[in-house]
Amino acid sequence: MSRDMNGHAILVTGGSSGLGAAVVNAVGKAGGRPYVLDRQAPAEGVPWIECDLADTRAAEAATRQLAERAGGLNGVVTAAGTDAPGRLADVPGDIWDRIVTINLLGTAAVIRTAVPHLERTHGTVVTVASTLGVKAVSDATAYCAAKFGVVGFTRALAAELAGTVGVTLLIPGGMRTAFFDERDERYRPGPDAILNDPADTAEAVLFALAQPPGCAVRELVVCAELETSYP
Repeated sequence: MSRDMNGHAILVTGGSSGLGAAVVNAVGKAGGRPYVLDRQAPAEGVPWIECDLADTRAAEAATRQLAERAGGLNGVVTAAGTDAPGRLADVPGDIWDRIVTINLLGTAAVIRTAVPHLERTHGTVVTVASTLGVKAVSDATAYCAAKFGVVGFTRALAAELAGTVGVTLLIPGGMRTAFFDERDERYRPGPDAILNDPADTAEAVLFALAQPPGCAVRELVVCAELETSYP
C-alpha cells in the first residue's frame, strides 16, 4: 500500500534521537508533518516543544500546545524512553521511579491528551514497548515493569478505542542508537551484538500509521533475526 502521509500531523515523543528521530525522518519523507516532544531539539525545521516526560502534567500541556499548533493530530508515536540498568537494591529510588514514569506514565499522559484530536481524524496511536515488555531479565526491574505496563496499557487502549482510533503496539528489539551510550560497560551491547537499524523499525511504524480507518495493525514485533531477548 502507499505510505503517503498526505500532510498528516504526527506527534513523536523522543523525536530528537534514536527511533524517534528515525520516525520523524520517515514521516517527513512520506509527506507528513512531524511534531516533537523532547528534552533536546530535533532535526532543524521540525516544530517541537521542550518537555521532560517525567512531569506528566507538563507532558499533557505540551501535547495540547502541539496539537493546537498543528491544527489537530492524525497520529502519535510514543518513542521516548530511558533506562538505567542495575539490581533493584542498587538503583536509587528516584531513578527507578523516573524510568517507570517516562516510559509508562509519560506515554499515557501524552496519549490521554491526544485522544480527542485523534478521534476527530480517526487517527492512529503507535506505542513503543520493547522485547523486555514480554520477556523479563535480571537487572532491569524498572524498565521491564514500565514496558510490560506499556503492553498492557496498549492492549486495553485498543479495546477501548476500537472503531474510533487505530492503536498499534510496537515491540522492538535492540537498535543501533545512543540508548546504550551512558550505561556501564557490562550493560552495553558487545561488539558482536546484532542490532537493527532504527530506520528499518521506523518503516514499520510508518506502515501502521498509513493504514486506512478501520484497518488496524494491532501489534508489531521488529527485531534482528538473531535477537536474544525475543521470544
